[in-house]
Amino acid sequence: MEPRISIVTLGVRDLARAIAFYRDGLGLPAPHQPSPEVAFFRTRGTCLSLYPVDKLAEDVGDAHVAAAKQPQSGFRGIALAHNVRTRDEVDTVLAAAQKAGASIEKPAQETFWGGYSGYFADPEGYLWEVAYGAFDFNEDGSLKIPE
Repeated sequence: MEPRISIVTLGVRDLARAIAFYRDGLGLPAPHQPSPEVAFFRTRGTCLSLYPVDKLAEDVGDAHVAAAKQPQSGFRGIALAHNVRTRDEVDTVLAAAQKAGASIEKPAQETFWGGYSGYFADPEGYLWEVAYGAFDFNEDGSLKIPE
């Protein structure tokens, strides 16, 4: 397998609300919607996809359909990350997310690894870390990961 993550798909209960949050609230570019049931946001690197959680469960298999009908709550064991170029951007992104309907799960603060970060949960409960100081950026906006 090539070392690449092509798409991260978030199963959502309210696709229109999720699209509005990411497009209007966080400023992601208008999504590609090949059908009314899915949205693909182009980002620098991995594509962010939004898809109804019940349909995503059906696609994975019958064993997951019942679980998709239950409200999701609590820690899911995964967090997405958005790294920024300046410390001030952490506060700016967290404020934009909160204004768009996210809940701040951990206010921005100094980290044990020497950076500055905080967490928000999108309207569906997915956790996002907004972080500064962990990585530098390549010219195309991707992260410089040491080899």
